[in-house]
Amino acid sequence: MTYILAIDQGTTSSRAILFDASMQIAASAQEEFPQHFPQPGWVEHDPSDLWATTAGTCREAMERAGVTASDIAGIGITNQRETTLVWDRHTGEPIHYAIVWQDRRTSALCQHLKAGGHEPLVTEKTGLLLDPYFSGTKLKWLLDNVEGARARAEAGDLLFGTVDTFLIWKLTGGAAHVTDATNAARTLLYDIRLGRWSSTMCKLLDIPMQMLPEVKDCAADFGHSRADLFGGEIPILGVAGDQQAATVGQACFAPGMMKSTYGTGCFALLNTGDTPVQSDNRLLTTIAYQLDGKPTYALEGSIFVAGAAVQWLRDGLKIIRDASETQPLAQASDPAQPVIMVPAFTGLGAPYWNADCRGAVFGLTRGTGPEEFARAALESVGYQTRDLLEAMQADWAGQGEATLRVDGGMSASDWAMQFLADIIGAPVDRPEVLETTALGVAWLAGMRAGIYPDQAEFSRTWALERTFTPDMEPGTRDNKYAAWKRAVKATLDV
Repeated sequence: MTYILAIDQGTTSSRAILFDASMQIAASAQEEFPQHFPQPGWVEHDPSDLWATTAGTCREAMERAGVTASDIAGIGITNQRETTLVWDRHTGEPIHYAIVWQDRRTSALCQHLKAGGHEPLVTEKTGLLLDPYFSGTKLKWLLDNVEGARARAEAGDLLFGTVDTFLIWKLTGGAAHVTDATNAARTLLYDIRLGRWSSTMCKLLDIPMQMLPEVKDCAADFGHSRADLFGGEIPILGVAGDQQAATVGQACFAPGMMKSTYGTGCFALLNTGDTPVQSDNRLLTTIAYQLDGKPTYALEGSIFVAGAAVQWLRDGLKIIRDASETQPLAQASDPAQPVIMVPAFTGLGAPYWNADCRGAVFGLTRGTGPEEFARAALESVGYQTRDLLEAMQADWAGQGEATLRVDGGMSASDWAMQFLADIIGAPVDRPEVLETTALGVAWLAGMRAGIYPDQAEFSRTWALERTFTPDMEPGTRDNKYAAWKRAVKATLDV
């Protein structure tokens, strides 16, 4: 049993990656699934798509590698966080489509709770802010808006889960209703200091606590997959939300180490050790990972739209056919056309936390074309990352310099990473292995299974592929960032 099967269930696709005994990729498979937008600001997934693409890619990866269930020591699961599902305990049938983390339908509820003075309590208990991003208000919406749901939940007939919990339920044939501490910490319902579901938060949001899954460490026994799925039972041994899994995969185990993952959104986590640091700059306090019952905490900044801006160029404006076209377009853009895109398609995340503002583009002329739009989309990621870094550095003042490691699909773009280094005025380290999310959860499962090294040895395996060094004049950097800040202010003021 020398392989680990990593399931990476993301916002736009599901992937399965088989890692061998040396933590090298043996085979992988990926499948996209549809996004559903029933109203402006609403984003949903069909739960059957999440499950079918997950199971299908697992089988495909195993087939490509010529691997059977008896060759696999364990399964690790990493997932899009905050996406919310509710299903029937007896039949396994979801009561509604999954409400995705990007969804903003509970904005009015969050504003109502803020106006009632509840946010300080929420932040104290959960480390989070009152924002539609998190699972708790989505769950309340489902109970309040799906006919009969609240009565069924109070009778003990409905279960809540984030995507990891739903997949484990399906994998185990309903035998396990569990999650890990990193996913629990994103629900608005979990006390990150006490390490348990908060009755105070459940009362505030009117959530029956019997709906909630059991919370485990990131490396733990989560149950076994049904024998009929993959030709034999496989233990599920590692679970972490995607951004926390990337933090592990980047070996950010020491306080002050930081990673920034560029996928659909962008998420930066700064390891703060065994102390939860309260942010003065509207960042989140969260759990980076939990091993042997001991949580390690992090500050997190969340950007809702990173790679999604490139997807918009492809699917919305149809000015590119593939994401890889953005780099040559950006390189060919006219520097005299300083277009700025504020991609607030679903509001702005940290440090602004405005659910209601919408995207805007500034600086358009008759000469603006696809090249300038591509550059503006890539630059918007750099600007938003600087916003996060400045907030983190203020909260981490006096604790030492942060080391920035990048990963995710967009980090493969040399142009985007060079601009990132230029605009933050600091080096950016890109590892040899960009699949850090899947690698992180594979290591958790493999370490639990006894086939992968311990934390210290795993840290030593991290390898640098390239460092991007700032090459922009300080005056140019300051002027460009000042223009970004003006654009954001104009967007927020609309």
